[in-house]
Amino acid sequence: MLPIANFDYHLPPERIAQTPVEPRDHSRLLVLDRATGQLEHRHFYEIGRYLRPGDLLVANDSRVLPARLYGQKASGGKTELLLLKQRDPQRWEALIKGKVAIGTRLIMTGHSGAQAEAVVEALLESGSRIVCFDQPINQRLPELGSMPTPPYITAPLSDPERYQTVYSAQAGSAAAPTAGLHWTPALIEQVKAQGVGWASVTLHVGLDTFRPVQTENALDHQIHSEWYELSAETAQAINATRAAGGRIITVGTTSTRVVETVAQAQGIHLDAGEIQPASGWSNIYIYPPYEYRVVNSLITNFHLPKSTLLLLVSALASREQIMHAYAEAVEREYRFFSFGDAMLIL
Repeated sequence: MLPIANFDYHLPPERIAQTPVEPRDHSRLLVLDRATGQLEHRHFYEIGRYLRPGDLLVANDSRVLPARLYGQKASGGKTELLLLKQRDPQRWEALIKGKVAIGTRLIMTGHSGAQAEAVVEALLESGSRIVCFDQPINQRLPELGSMPTPPYITAPLSDPERYQTVYSAQAGSAAAPTAGLHWTPALIEQVKAQGVGWASVTLHVGLDTFRPVQTENALDHQIHSEWYELSAETAQAINATRAAGGRIITVGTTSTRVVETVAQAQGIHLDAGEIQPASGWSNIYIYPPYEYRVVNSLITNFHLPKSTLLLLVSALASREQIMHAYAEAVEREYRFFSFGDAMLIL
């Protein structure tokens, strides 16, 4: 039994960040030392003081798709789609606003007037639907869609690139890997100059990542799956870092899921084994008392109450340390969630 009520906390609505900090690296940084329980209050641009030569940062290079589409039913009435996962060249799993029956034809219109048609083919248990477009739309999404910021962000996004990391490269996410939003090109070069390595993995983030656990017992929750890839180059960097005694520091929970998925599948342990390149669908569910196999430290944002992400960070630190840190972050008026401040768990 793992009561999800133990991972709840009170967050005043005004603590939910509505806009990103400028410049990116001027967000605040709460540093938690797991060995001592000590908390330090810094800014993200100071992160270099906690990194050592020989450490390796592993970041998710997935890029957010402009996956929110607006249009109408062929029979009349406005509708809105949020594309979640591509099933084949023309079929997507999507969330659709309102009641839409199987067989309904949709006409989606982009900001430039471009159009695409789709038919609703199936209703899934999760509440999402399978829609089939009249043609592949991957290359047309920039003209058809807009950036899908989370529902708790109500302020308009003036620059869509602020919901992308500066190193994003592989399009496919329905939401940003937000721990990476704090990095600037200059800060990346600064930590590299300290002798810190930088490696990329890809995990295409789905919205299920942010959904709260609805079951009283967190162990009864059905975890989502997300597509990932860990390259030969990144595997080599991880193995070399581990062999030399450096730390593997993941930038975000999505990078963490990739590394630990592969390590678990390949039987890697904290003090033994070399990771090999891999790709596929990750449905790893990390919660206390999970023992991390490769990840030593984590850079992350502040997560929603009762979320699988809060469970994940509570498995790296203790639940008590995380809940204490969150309480202090609320009291000291840190900014929470996607456009909020960051946390470094050492």
